[in-house]
Amino acid sequence: MDRIAEKAHTKHYQKGSFLFRSQEKDDALYIVNRGKVRIYRLSDSGKEQLVRILNPGDFTGEWTLFNPDVVHEEYAEATRDTSVCIIQQHDVQEFLKEYPTISLKLLGEMSQRLEKSARQTAQVAVESVITRLVLFLAENVEPEMGNSPTITLPMAKKDIASYLGTTPETISRKFGKLENEGLIQQLSGKRIKIQDLDDLLLYSE
Repeated sequence: MDRIAEKAHTKHYQKGSFLFRSQEKDDALYIVNRGKVRIYRLSDSGKEQLVRILNPGDFTGEWTLFNPDVVHEEYAEATRDTSVCIIQQHDVQEFLKEYPTISLKLLGEMSQRLEKSARQTAQVAVESVITRLVLFLAENVEPEMGNSPTITLPMAKKDIASYLGTTPETISRKFGKLENEGLIQQLSGKRIKIQDLDDLLLYSE
């Protein structure tokens, strides 16, 4: 950690500023220290598709570490004042050679992202919006929470809409429908009370 700290430098981004934009070349790993970052893509028609939200401890830029000639295909936008630790490609590669455990953890994280991306794509292609929302809520339930958990949404509802490939208005209606059906209760602070997880997962329109 001390050696990594020697090579890393911290950069501060104000809310609304970009760590990088699509089509920019880069060769750095970005690790969020404080704040929050939205990673998204724009379709040819200009429609935004949220890929993921980065919180403190999360990272991005790993693709360019191993493909130095490619450009970013995504946008990374700070959604609040954010501090990021930046490590250059050649330094990261030296650490990976010297400390294989870092390589294994990095591969593990990238594998999880690929699996999650594939699942997200499949859901958008074949599942209804309400099913996508139900599965999204279920994914945020930890095993120890039991069958009647209270979860905190990891992002705003408009970002959930983008992530699930629909509109904010539709997501609001679907949340309302689930609440009217007695399956969830919308609480303050982005918290959702799931009355019965099994019933929620069995629900269909």
